[in-house]
Amino acid sequence: MIPVKGEKLYIASSSENMRHVERLVEDVCETFRVNEDNYGNILIAVTEAVNNAIYHGNHGNPDKKVEIRFESSEHNIQFSVTDEGIGFDYHNLPDPTDPQNIDKPHGRGVFLMKNLADKVEFINNGQEVLLTFNLN
Repeated sequence: MIPVKGEKLYIASSSENMRHVERLVEDVCETFRVNEDNYGNILIAVTEAVNNAIYHGNHGNPDKKVEIRFESSEHNIQFSVTDEGIGFDYHNLPDPTDPQNIDKPHGRGVFLMKNLADKVEFINNGQEVLLTFNLN
């Protein structure tokens, strides 16, 4: 499968469907000849966004869908991940590097996305996240 601009993938909110997301990222990175280091960053950031959509946005409800959209331009590639939840307060998230949060099993997804993507935007109260990666 060669990804095309505007391609959309819909998955039910189940971890079993992460393989489809991983395949999309792999195809996009192969098509755009993304180097191995950047591929890893893209894969982790996108899968974190999808995991957040599945477990926090849609509360793991397999009847709810997650939409993953891919766009490209001359200088970047962008993934959009949208869930059916009500959003979240992305302005007031605990710092996962704070010593009192280090041992917590959750709370690193947004931190990872912000550190691995070149640009992260939240839309519709956090119901949608846009991850932009520069190709240069």
